[in-house]
Amino acid sequence: MSVSRETEMAKAMSGQKAVTPSAEGLAASVRAAKPRGLPPVEKWDPPFCGDLDIRIDRDGRWTYLGSAFGRPELVRMFASILKREGDRYYLVTPVEKVGITVEDVPFIAVDFDAEGAAETQALTFMTNVGDAVPAGADLPIRVERDAETGEPAPYVRVRRNLEARIDRKSFYRMVELCSHHDGWFGVWSRGVFFPVIPSEDLDPA
Repeated sequence: MSVSRETEMAKAMSGQKAVTPSAEGLAASVRAAKPRGLPPVEKWDPPFCGDLDIRIDRDGRWTYLGSAFGRPELVRMFASILKREGDRYYLVTPVEKVGITVEDVPFIAVDFDAEGAAETQALTFMTNVGDAVPAGADLPIRVERDAETGEPAPYVRVRRNLEARIDRKSFYRMVELCSHHDGWFGVWSRGVFFPVIPSEDLDPA
C-alpha cells in the first residue's frame, strides 16, 4: 500500500474528512484488514462515503464506470464485503462504506450437487463467485412467480440477507428432483421442504 493511501485511511479512522471512494481504495482497505475467511462486515460500521459507479447486472456481471471487471479475483474480493441494508447494497471495509447498484440480486447460482433423495436430500449450490451454499433451514430456497406471466424466479440465500438467483439450467434440474407435499410441488433439502408451485397449478399434460 502507498504512503498516501495509508494517510487517507488514518484520516478516515480518526474522524477527519472522509476519503473520496474508489474501487482501488476499497481493494486496498480490504487487503489492509487482512481478514481470515469472509470479512466480518456485519461488525464493521464505517461512515458512508457516497456511491460508486459499480453495477451488478441481472446476470451477475460486475461493471465499474461502465466497463466489465477484468479480474475475477477482484470480483470475489468485492463480493466478500457486500452488505445489504433494506433494498440498498453497499461495499463495506473497516473505514469506508459505499453504495453500489444491484439490478436483481448480487449472485447467480450456476450449478448444484444433490445427495440423497426425498426428505433426506441435500442440495448444495455453487455461485458465480465461488460460494458453496448448503440449502436448508438457514439458507432457504424461494421461488417467486410473475403475477402476469407466471414465470418462476428461483433464489437461494447465500449468507446473511444476500441471495443468488438460480440460473435456468439449474432450476430445470432442481424441478426434476421435486415432489408433492401438503398441496405443493417443491424440493427437499436438509430436512426442509421448499415450495415451488401449488400442486393444483401444475399443467396436467
